[in-house]
Amino acid sequence: MQSMLSHVAVVAAAVIVCLGFAQPVYAEPEVQRGRASFYDGERFEGRPMANGDRFDPQSNAAASKTLPLGTVADVTNRETGETRRVVIEDRGPYVQGRVIDVSPRTAEELGMRQDGVAPVEVKPVGQLPNRARDGRAGTE
Repeated sequence: MQSMLSHVAVVAAAVIVCLGFAQPVYAEPEVQRGRASFYDGERFEGRPMANGDRFDPQSNAAASKTLPLGTVADVTNRETGETRRVVIEDRGPYVQGRVIDVSPRTAEELGMRQDGVAPVEVKPVGQLPNRARDGRAGTE
């Protein structure tokens, strides 16, 4: 009886220790800093993006080389402080030092349309659910 009680006590202590030190396992979204540019609306309008949808200059679509397609991210213009939410639907930009391409509408809202580029911070905030196979990502 004594050995059984001591065994139960050891197991209970181990469980308490494990629960006390258990930490949730998740990756903190990595904030990216660099320069943003924007799509040429006339040149790319209607062209297919990496996710299969067609580009709409009035959407909140964005392109990233590293963030997964469907990532929802907040883009902040570090000069103006303006922030807009975008969805990564394409790949690019392919210019050194640039971390994201945004739509012309988003560029206007961020206050970077005139200069064409701006220093930004890109913070992933979520992920769109897997899209239905209807050709629409949910951002149109």
